[in-house]
Amino acid sequence: MGTVIRRAVESDAKRLTRLVRTSGAYSGHYAAMVAGYRVGPDYILHHDVFVAVDDEGRVLGFYALLREAAELDLMFVADAAQGLGIGRRLVEHMLERARAAGLEGVRVVSHPPAESFYRRLGARRVGTAPAAPPAVAWERPELRFSVARPAL
Repeated sequence: MGTVIRRAVESDAKRLTRLVRTSGAYSGHYAAMVAGYRVGPDYILHHDVFVAVDDEGRVLGFYALLREAAELDLMFVADAAQGLGIGRRLVEHMLERARAAGLEGVRVVSHPPAESFYRRLGARRVGTAPAAPPAVAWERPELRFSVARPAL
């Protein structure tokens, strides 16, 4: 399967919203966090949003990097694409973009079950983000990726 990571466009908004809302990682008591969540065309226009698509154009995952805040705001991989390396490729792409933007690091406030994923890819835990009821009734791990500069 060929996978391409490309800049998201406004017309991707509905598909990205659907991926967020149907994510199996947000079932059970985590469902409140994504219920009613919307990735709007304006969000895509104003942020670095990149999407992984297969050769048939299906969305396999996406991320949003907020350069001004140096933060990974959203990162989702479709349930059917879990375990295929899509998440790793998206994180590597995000780190390349962050490096190109001159960022020294990228903050991630992680979904608790995803913490080990980010840590395997090199993020380190730097703290805990407090709950933000009503949608987020639990604390979340706060992590940071260092964005190493290539040696000259």
